[in-house]
Amino acid sequence: MTVAKIMSKSVVTIEPNRLIADVAALLSERRIGAALVTSVEGKVAGIISERDVVRAIAREGAAALDKPVASCMTRNVVTCNPGTLITQVMAMMTEGKFRHVPVIEGDRLVGIVSIGDVVKRRLADFEAESAAMRDYIASA
Repeated sequence: MTVAKIMSKSVVTIEPNRLIADVAALLSERRIGAALVTSVEGKVAGIISERDVVRAIAREGAAALDKPVASCMTRNVVTCNPGTLITQVMAMMTEGKFRHVPVIEGDRLVGIVSIGDVVKRRLADFEAESAAMRDYIASA
């Protein structure tokens, strides 16, 4: 199974010059854990998560909220493409200890996949396998 089957095409973005307070409000309002930081050209410049915001506040106190997103975003963003296997994305997330992976096709941002998307799909797969085994056993 590939990322194309589970990715969300609705990607929340924010500009790097916006304030950390703005991204905190955005994450809270949308009830999400991260937003992609995009350049003027729409390219992925970074990602900012709740963890990044918390770390900034721990370092600088409330003054961090008045700093630009670029000051605390993660710049080296691990990405995948729509054809990446879900198991590969799971391995990337586990190794890197992150929960969101932008999906890039060519040089375009086409979606995002979260750990929640992956877990939901894996559970559905396990349930389908279990039902198939029960049906097989019952018919034998």
